[in-house]
Amino acid sequence: MSKHGRILVAMSGGVDSSVAAVMLHEQGYEVIGLTMKTWDYASSGGSSKETGCCSLDSINDARALAVGYGFPHYILDIRSEFGDFVIDNFVDEYLAGRTPNPCVLCNTHIKWDALLKRADKLDCEFIATGHYANIRLQDNGRYVISKGKDENKDQSYVLWGVSQQNLARTKFPLGSFSKPEIRQMAMDMGQVELAGKSESYEICFVPDNDYRAFLRHKVTDLEEKVAGGNFVLTNGTIVGKHQGYPFYTIGQRKGLGIALGQPMFVTGIDPQTNTVTLGTADELERKQAWVKNLNLVKYANINEPIEAITKIRYKDAGTQSTIIQMGEHMKVDFHHTVSGIAPGQSAVFYEGNDLLGGGFLM
Repeated sequence: MSKHGRILVAMSGGVDSSVAAVMLHEQGYEVIGLTMKTWDYASSGGSSKETGCCSLDSINDARALAVGYGFPHYILDIRSEFGDFVIDNFVDEYLAGRTPNPCVLCNTHIKWDALLKRADKLDCEFIATGHYANIRLQDNGRYVISKGKDENKDQSYVLWGVSQQNLARTKFPLGSFSKPEIRQMAMDMGQVELAGKSESYEICFVPDNDYRAFLRHKVTDLEEKVAGGNFVLTNGTIVGKHQGYPFYTIGQRKGLGIALGQPMFVTGIDPQTNTVTLGTADELERKQAWVKNLNLVKYANINEPIEAITKIRYKDAGTQSTIIQMGEHMKVDFHHTVSGIAPGQSAVFYEGNDLLGGGFLM
């Protein structure tokens, strides 16, 4: 019997999840490694070599590490569930004029459920991932996610949707370490190649990080259906033609293909009329936002106004705000203007380093 019990570790083949698995193994857990096959690169229209967490090389790297340390490793094929939910939603959101957050959806609806179902079959009490975040049980009985030590790598933003039930069985071994420390650990383990692996900041199923090409590949005759809509100014003046509303995102400045004598940004997208509104940087500014599909983490409800830091995108530093739950929605009043609120992206609320919860911008 192991010292701490049996734990199922999600292993992508990268340095973070690999070091997490070894760390738990050395702490005395009975580790079982699991690599999830979520998508087929070929079916996504990619032209370059298969890369990332789902490539054959990555799966082999995860398995080799597990074999080297003497713990079992399995591959779980969840391409059907992943494609039906995450990829279909990704396409649907762009076609609805919004900007999707596929990593949040994957964590919330696919990855954790898949891990825990397999954990139950393998009699594992816990699951673990290589996310840079922390988790603790509060006196009020709720599990709280807090930011990882490494501010540059903190991944709490993409974890807001994980349920209390799932957090109760989750461990984040890397939360109190920085990325350089994890790379050094890999070096100390003798895993020189692993320590030097580059990171991918791309959406895992979008080849070459080109979401527009991905949409063209997934939606038959998309360009023919949406090309030729109007660029308009905020006052409704038509100033040109665009390539199709799904190919633009709120806040976009580059690649508009139109010159108006000053920097212009996408400030609105209307799929019904295939209209893309352009405006100045000032016209991107907002002081209020509404958020739907809430999942609260630290508290069960936020029925009184409280002060929070609200992040409206992953790399956003966050803005001081007052938030209050209004039925199924959260009203966010920013203490100063924020730029580029994009419907479909996540708004995530923090109290200090603690994750209060999150939802999708309306």
